[in-house]
Amino acid sequence: MKKIIQSITTRYQPKMTALSLVVATFGGTAAIAALILLGNAFGAVLLMAPFGATCVLLFSVPASPLSQPMNVIGGHIISTLVGIALHTVFPTSWWAIALSVGIAIGLMALLRITHPPAGADPIVVFFENLDIINLIFPVALGSIILVIVAWLVHSVSPTTSYPLTKDH
Repeated sequence: MKKIIQSITTRYQPKMTALSLVVATFGGTAAIAALILLGNAFGAVLLMAPFGATCVLLFSVPASPLSQPMNVIGGHIISTLVGIALHTVFPTSWWAIALSVGIAIGLMALLRITHPPAGADPIVVFFENLDIINLIFPVALGSIILVIVAWLVHSVSPTTSYPLTKDH
């Protein structure tokens, strides 16, 4: 029993430096603020709930393959497309939502653009009745803005670089 408790209470994530904590906190704040302020300025919705989780990856673990631009942008677009396609054909039911999430996960894995927060996109599609225009606003444009903010924040940080390069 002790081993079970120890295995579920052990933290494997490395401790962050104070500067990395400041960068993560500032980056997440700046990214969400940018989406809200730009959305308000242009009269477009650029924020959706999964973007909060995207910010966790972009600013807490920017070196993760799951945080890279292709994963962020591609993962959100593919997952939303799956949700829209299935929602067009199927009613909002438990099995259609579950199937859309499963297919989104499979496609992201197949295309090597897995981005865990994007797994929530089909759920948002079904419950918010999103359609193809929402693929642009907020999904594509919001994802691109998040990646740009991550690049800007990490470019001035001496502790991180973003995105990864071929030679890391």
